[in-house]
This record gives sequence, structure tokens and C-alpha cells, in this order.
Amino acid sequence: MTINDIQDDIIAEFSDFDDWMDKYQLLIDLGNEQQPLPASAKTEQNLIDGCQSRVWLTADLTPEGFVHFEAESDALIVKGIVTLLIRVLSDHTPQEILDADLYFIERIGLREHLSPTRSNGLLAMLKQMKMYALAFKAKQG
Repeated sequence: MTINDIQDDIIAEFSDFDDWMDKYQLLIDLGNEQQPLPASAKTEQNLIDGCQSRVWLTADLTPEGFVHFEAESDALIVKGIVTLLIRVLSDHTPQEILDADLYFIERIGLREHLSPTRSNGLLAMLKQMKMYALAFKAKQG
């Protein structure tokens, strides 16, 4: 599936709900379905700067050349947000990640329903994921 196909699926899932309380619940449910990070990955090095909550993000380049992300947060809604970002960007090439137009954030109304500190956190998570993609692209040559 392409990044845009995944975004379109997420938009469809969120369009089932009109009320933002239901959408927040969906975010929480998505976060709760996520596999927890091993304790060894919850290091200062993997902590994202700019998030009010604690968010740990790891990235690995697979032998096939795809970036695989894993993350966890100590805040329920933030955990759901990072789960969505991983669902969209993980297991794509560094170039696909760098070229991605993440329109789903606007279309599901996420940006307008986040507090300013959570919006900053969302931007910090995206920035870190793109930085990993950039580093892996440089490493590939």
C-alpha cells in the first residue's frame, strides 16, 4: 500500500464519527493496540524533543531498504497520534517518507482539535521521522 492509500483508509475510519469525543476515543483505542516498546528502547536518545508528553521513537532500516518505526508515549492521545504516524510512514523507503504529503492530519480535523502543545508535539514527531528518513537516505548513498 502506498502512503496515500493508508492516509485515505485513515480518513475513511475517522469519517465514521461526527463527534470529536468519538474521534479521541478512536485515537486512544489505536494507541492501546500498539505494541509497547521494550524498556531498552526507552532512552533519552529516543525521546522526542518538543513533545509535552514523553514520546520515544526508534527507526531501523530493513535489508530491503524500508524504514521501520516503533514508538510509545506515556499519554493516551499522543500514543494514538504516533500510532497513526507510524501506520502511514513505517515500512516505506526513505525517499517515500521524505516526499510524503501528510494530508490526513488536516482531513480528519486532527490539527484543529489539538492543543497548541500537542500540535507542537505532532510536528516534532513528524520532524524526527523525516530526520531518520534523511539519515537513512544519506547512508544508502
